[in-house]
Amino acid sequence: MPVFRDDNSAEIAAALGTLPSGSAVSVVATRLLDLFTSGSIAPGTRLPPERQLAASLEVGRSAVREALAALEILGIVDVRPGSGTYLRGTASEMLPQTLSWGILIGERSTAELLELRSGLEIYVARLAAARITDDRVEVLERHLNRMRANVDDDLRAFVKADLAWHHELASIAGNSTLVGLLQVVQSLLRVWVDRAVHGADDARTALTEHEAVFDALRAHDPDAAASAMASHMSTASERLSRTADA
Repeated sequence: MPVFRDDNSAEIAAALGTLPSGSAVSVVATRLLDLFTSGSIAPGTRLPPERQLAASLEVGRSAVREALAALEILGIVDVRPGSGTYLRGTASEMLPQTLSWGILIGERSTAELLELRSGLEIYVARLAAARITDDRVEVLERHLNRMRANVDDDLRAFVKADLAWHHELASIAGNSTLVGLLQVVQSLLRVWVDRAVHGADDARTALTEHEAVFDALRAHDPDAAASAMASHMSTASERLSRTADA
């Protein structure tokens, strides 16, 4: 496949083709990513102006602008005011970002995200139980103590400690790819996670479940940790589903 010369806007715009009528911003971003990861555009290439991309794709400029803004956040393009938008890296360098982006923009349902989160959290617990050290046990216990301290009085602080506990557990698992995937899913669910604990009863149930996982982690028992996390994810997913459907 040919590599486009720097600033060859006409060729790049033509390669994008047009989109089906009514396509959303996510489809614009997907088409751009398909081109960026094809290896046909060299790093540092200046992309066509928004108006040219919009005309080629037959969409509004706002859709192109939003897609490029999202790609900039992911580090795939570099928007330089007064100069233009440039492709940052090679196709292989961009693949990790596009993995996260694919999850972010793809068609999805809350139920599917909850299933994915459950599977990831269960595997994280299994890995962490085999790899946890005494100092990391202490860190987890501090987060657990903050949950205990706020279980009846401050649900916002309880949820914050809960999230910190899960983030620490993911770090203990020691698999950066797994952690990255889990963070993407957690971010997508965050709008509901923050509202999922509706009262002290929910908080006490969650605390008991965390304690069961913690006991298995401290005992370095992967099977028990995975089983306890599965039980926790079952009730946590049910709470999140109720919140999302409300």
